[in-house]
Amino acid sequence: MADDRPLKVGITCYPSVGGSGILASELGEELAARGHEVHFISYERPFRVPADAPRLHFHPVVVSGYDLFKYPDYTLPLSVKMAEVARDQALDVLHVHYAVPHATAALLARGMLPPGRRPGIVTTLHGTDTTLFGRDPGYGPAIRHALENSDAVTTVSEFLRGETRRLLGVQRPIEVIHNFFEPRGATRSREAVRAELGLRDGDAVILHLSNLRPIKRIDLLLETASRLRPRDAFKLVILAGGDFSPYLPEVQRLGLADRVIVRSNVLAIEDYLQVADVGLFTSELESFCVSLLELMAFGVPSVATAVGGIPEVVRDGEHGLLLPAHDADRLARAVESLLDDATRRAALGRAARERARNAFSAGQIVPRYVELYRRVCPPS
Repeated sequence: MADDRPLKVGITCYPSVGGSGILASELGEELAARGHEVHFISYERPFRVPADAPRLHFHPVVVSGYDLFKYPDYTLPLSVKMAEVARDQALDVLHVHYAVPHATAALLARGMLPPGRRPGIVTTLHGTDTTLFGRDPGYGPAIRHALENSDAVTTVSEFLRGETRRLLGVQRPIEVIHNFFEPRGATRSREAVRAELGLRDGDAVILHLSNLRPIKRIDLLLETASRLRPRDAFKLVILAGGDFSPYLPEVQRLGLADRVIVRSNVLAIEDYLQVADVGLFTSELESFCVSLLELMAFGVPSVATAVGGIPEVVRDGEHGLLLPAHDADRLARAVESLLDDATRRAALGRAARERARNAFSAGQIVPRYVELYRRVCPPS
């Protein structure tokens, strides 16, 4: 096919807050801005996808609750909607984020279409579909089948590519295409956001962004905050993509009620990124950690556990500080060392911003996806 023809791309992702949904949403927006036509297919509009942007379309999947089924089925309605959109919109590619159940649904959808009308299938793995479901005998064989029959498979880190091969025994080529982040402008001034948070002059902002799943180790995050000194010189601001209420008793137990500020399901994250002094991430495992990159783009260094793909994003001592163990004392001392040394913090922040721009920007990453789509497109 012609290398310059605009593409028609179907994207399926989980629409809730999380790295995969963020990447898929921003990829769709960037593709549309470059003249391609993008069709999101999911049970809800992904939370960061605007409703009125040109060349961006949303096709809802309706899930029926038949009494025959003990649990509602999503895979089959999704596959039917994928086939319908692919046929009616003449899609070139179905790009599915997460193998379960999206890649399986895409294979079913393609089988419903006549030869010559079947889009290419690109499956992007983000983590849980390999590190959690890949170990489950009830899912592993289906994931392996979906990956082996996709036209292309990508992962967001070298770490995840290695885990996919190790846990699933997948031998086919897997391409690493890292996540990206292209910051929007803040909607409020830095002063307005600090006022909203009730910050005093001199209060440092330690920022954490996540969906609060157990693997994010919010318990360790709070324990680390409780060991910071001086205790009254910071606020831990948590942008929560999930329900924070289960952690409220721990906040009270640790005496952090006046130190922790939670904001839920924030769309304008740039408002808060601009006021951060240090990021803090205590995850048990990460395939990439988009939140780290979001802070880097704003010149904010982070303290994080050196797990999974995080060392591919942040080099210890160059763009932030990585700790090899889940040790609240060591994490707290690392945060304190950055808060106490503004010169070092600024230097790390400058290097982090430069790395985000040079390695993980839309300009670096989106063309790689476009080139991949053209490779798997059926002949026109």
